Amino acid sequence: MNKLKLGVIGAGSIFRNAHVNAWHAHPDVEIHAVCDVIKEKADAVAAQYDIPHVYTDYLELINNEEIDMIDICTGNIYHSEIAIAALEAGKHVFCEKPDAINVEEAEKMLAASEKSGKVLMTMRNNRFRAHAQFLKKYITAGHMGEIYTGRCGWIRRRGIPGKGGWFTNKALSGGGPLIDLGVHFIDLAIWLMGNPKPVSVFGATYRKFADSTISDSKHSQFGERNENGIFDVEDLATGFIRFENGETLQIEFSWASNIEHEMNFLELRGTQAGFSMKNDELKLFTELEGALCDIYPRIPIEKGDQGHSKHIDHFVDCIANGTEPIILPEHGVDMIKILMALYESAETGELVKL
Repeated sequence: MNKLKLGVIGAGSIFRNAHVNAWHAHPDVEIHAVCDVIKEKADAVAAQYDIPHVYTDYLELINNEEIDMIDICTGNIYHSEIAIAALEAGKHVFCEKPDAINVEEAEKMLAASEKSGKVLMTMRNNRFRAHAQFLKKYITAGHMGEIYTGRCGWIRRRGIPGKGGWFTNKALSGGGPLIDLGVHFIDLAIWLMGNPKPVSVFGATYRKFADSTISDSKHSQFGERNENGIFDVEDLATGFIRFENGETLQIEFSWASNIEHEMNFLELRGTQAGFSMKNDELKLFTELEGALCDIYPRIPIEKGDQGHSKHIDHFVDCIANGTEPIILPEHGVDMIKILMALYESAETGELVKL
C-alpha cells in the first residue's frame, strides 16, 4: 500500500516527547508536513525528521490535498477547532487529549466525524499499556465477576506543568490536573468497567500551590513557563462518579500536594476478584479453594512502554484496514461531560446530574 501521509499541527513538547517517534517509525506512514505558530519549532522538527513541508497556518496544512490524516498536538483550546476543520476537509484526525474544553465542542467534533465518515480518535494511550491489556482480557474472561466500584488518581507532590503558560490558564486549558491527568485514568477505569454511562458526579477542587516554585516531577517539563502568566486553575481535584448500572468511581488528581511521592493508581473491585495498579505494579486479590490469595502477574513490559505507539498503530490500522476503533468519539463526549460536571459541582457544592 502507499504510505499514509500525515500532517502534524503543534510541534511542542507533547509531539516531540510522546508522538513523533511512533509516527516516524511506522512503516505505513510518512510525516508529510508540520505546522506551528512558532516557525522555528516547526523548522527544527522538520529538519530532525526530514519532513518536507513546514507551515505556520494550520488551515494551509489541512488544505494540502496530499495529506490523509492530521495529528493535533496544540494547546487544549484549539483541539476541537482544528479537528472539525480537518474532518470537514476530509482528513482522518488523531488528537491529543483532552478531546475539547467543553461539552458543546466535543459534541461538534462527534457530529463532524459522523458527517465526514472519517476516523476521529483522541489519545487514550493508557488503554494500550501492557498491564491494561492484560486486565481487559482478565475482566472479559469473567475472572472479576461483577465490578461495582473503584478508585483512581494521579497525584504529584510538586509537578505543575508549564506554570504561567497555557496549562495553568483556564481559558486556554479548560482546567488543571482534572482535565490534564483525569482523562487518562478515568478513561482507563471506565473502559475496564465496560464503558458504563455516567449519570451523576460530585466534586471539589483546590488551588493552594500557585505560588510554589519547587518542582520534583519530570512531568513539569511539559509546556512553557511564564513567570508573569496566569494561574487560575485547580492544583488538586477530588470527586465521585456514579454510573447508570450502580457502579461508582472515586477520583483524585493533583499537580501539587503534600504527599510522600508522586503516584498514579487504579483499583477496581468485583465480586470474584479485585486489583490494584500503582505506578505499574499490579496485584490481583481473589480467593482460591477457600483461601484468600494475592496474585502478582508477571507481565513483560517493553522499555518506554507508555502505550502511545500502540495507540497510533491502532489508529493507522483503523484507517488502512477498516479495523473497528476501540476508542470512539462518543467516549470523548462522555468524558468531557464528566469533567465539566465535576467542575460545576466544585463551584456550586452540589451534586450534578448528567
